Amino acid sequence: MKRYIFVAGGVMSGIGKGVSTASIGKILKGKGFEVTAVKIDPYVNVDAGTMNPVEHGEVFVTKDGSECDQDIGNYERFLGKEFTKKNYITTGKVYKHVIEKERNLEYDGKCVEVVPDIPNETIRRIKEAAKKDKADFTLIEIGGTIGEYQNLLFLEAARMMKLKNPNRVLFILVSYLPTPKTIGEMKTKPTQNASRRLNEAGIQPDIILGRAEAPLDKPRREKISNFCNIDKEFVISAPDVKSIYTIPVNFQKENLGEKILKKFGIEKRKKDLSDWRKMLERREGRKGTVKIGIVGKYFETGNFTLTDSYISVIEALRHASWSLKTNIEIDWIFAEDYEKNREKVAEIKNYDGIIVPGGFGSRGVKGKIKTIKYCREKKIPFLGLCLGMQLSVIEFARNVVGLKNANSTEFNESCQEPVIDLMEEQKRLVKESAFGGTMRLGNYICKLNKKTASYKLYKETKIKERHRHRYELNNDYEKELKKSGLVLAGINPESDLTEIIELKDHPFFIGTQFHPEFKSGPLKPHPLFKGFLKAAKEH
Repeated sequence: MKRYIFVAGGVMSGIGKGVSTASIGKILKGKGFEVTAVKIDPYVNVDAGTMNPVEHGEVFVTKDGSECDQDIGNYERFLGKEFTKKNYITTGKVYKHVIEKERNLEYDGKCVEVVPDIPNETIRRIKEAAKKDKADFTLIEIGGTIGEYQNLLFLEAARMMKLKNPNRVLFILVSYLPTPKTIGEMKTKPTQNASRRLNEAGIQPDIILGRAEAPLDKPRREKISNFCNIDKEFVISAPDVKSIYTIPVNFQKENLGEKILKKFGIEKRKKDLSDWRKMLERREGRKGTVKIGIVGKYFETGNFTLTDSYISVIEALRHASWSLKTNIEIDWIFAEDYEKNREKVAEIKNYDGIIVPGGFGSRGVKGKIKTIKYCREKKIPFLGLCLGMQLSVIEFARNVVGLKNANSTEFNESCQEPVIDLMEEQKRLVKESAFGGTMRLGNYICKLNKKTASYKLYKETKIKERHRHRYELNNDYEKELKKSGLVLAGINPESDLTEIIELKDHPFFIGTQFHPEFKSGPLKPHPLFKGFLKAAKEH
């Protein structure tokens, strides 16, 4: 019998609904259940592909090429399984499908209305994801916060599911309890208001996760219990933690898994988070520190730094560091700083390794190319991801091959030496201004040359990695690049496109057209990140 757990947030966004959902899933999976998760985003965007990463955070890509919210990445990392487009729902997707059905006369002439047709389509998608993953439990995270107009229809879908099957649907409210410094007391009123807003939507929370700087004390639990109409047993403390990966263990200390089973009338099951606990133990035995610089442009928002733009890269580095039992220190380097001040690029020598991650557009490109040149010449371990790989090719073509006008047609459509160019199909789409969901997306096969560093890291000749890009290494320049020493380590056998480039006689210099960070997990670190960090540690 399938069961559904809705997770909604109160007070403010960014309090950890995604990792809470993933942690609950990990606990239930540890008890032997099949678990899947669905993220609902209240955006009219059909997917996350056209959203600005500075505003929205990283765009995560699934194996089937769905561009989605970064929380899908958290679900994959915690649950150790790959998700698809069926696990990601947006307002745009739902409305688009309903309108298409109406145009195709699939409603048999009936009047199509926002309610109940939009909630019904949402329910259909939730159940479709549960069926696809053969899940005993399906966790559904509703993005944003309770009370936002955009979420009302999704809350209505949840209410309708509860009404039809009251014993198979559970509601969890994740709410923030602030502790104003001038007062010095943890306040429950915002959570009380959030609970009431949920009641207004016809929903009573079964469990409340109290997010706060410190653990909830007895008086706070009693207040939430009394004013939110919930038994004190089901008020769960969720204090701030240094690492999100400790959350499942913290929840288990509060017997959250058993309490969820109790709500569903399921007998207790032995808890087993042994694999997770072993991973946490490895984290504790780290020695020394490796200093890594990430050179990008998507982390400056006003006076603040938004690291969510590269969250999968950060997590992949962490996974590798635990495997190698070393600490890492990550610095954010603004690529444009190196364009304004040429001499400043010399500060790269202070790092043990440099990463140039993915991105779009010409802003910051010159600074990134200067960084890559410095890493190549000074033998500093370097990992280029997607755009980072393309810029590595441009830098090599200009400064080693001698093609001074080498460039990408992304930055200069009429460049004389387009070493990076669009595929023919992409040229047509760009000409028609068809950008959304039209890139090379999702899993593609890469065949590795056995004589390369990449093969030594992967230890296999055929791999699958996830892509998100339009531009590729232009095969017309393949011979010149190889002749000058660029190693084309991995090729897609179907298209003959280059997937990985390397340099010989360098501690570590690898660029990938794909995004290896999307496939790294705490229990299974990615081999490229492990290899990079190992080289950086030795450096």
